Amino acid sequence: MDESGELILGNIIKLTRSSEKKFKLGNYKDALEDKMKANEILKSKSCDKKIIEKYREELSILYSSKFDLIFDHKLKIDEIKINEIVKMLERKSKEKLKNLDYRGAIKALRRAEKYISI
Repeated sequence: MDESGELILGNIIKLTRSSEKKFKLGNYKDALEDKMKANEILKSKSCDKKIIEKYREELSILYSSKFDLIFDHKLKIDEIKINEIVKMLERKSKEKLKNLDYRGAIKALRRAEKYISI
């Protein structure tokens, strides 16, 4: 990965970790803003497959848990179903944001990320 790719990945990881810290402190609005910035960067044309794979590895570390029902569920469904679930959770997050339910919005985005992690 070149230097610009590492910089982009570093920014995405920094925003994601910042979002997690803010979420755990109960600052849902700022956590949601950081998560949305990270997702914008991920969906931009400057992100390639290597950056996305490294980000997924980081998510796996961040969301690792002894009891992870989403991980168990991912093992039983195919990639198409995973993508449908992620899109549904992203829509749900946008709906919650329209209703100013920041906690619900960030929880839906966090859940979606767990489905895309490795």
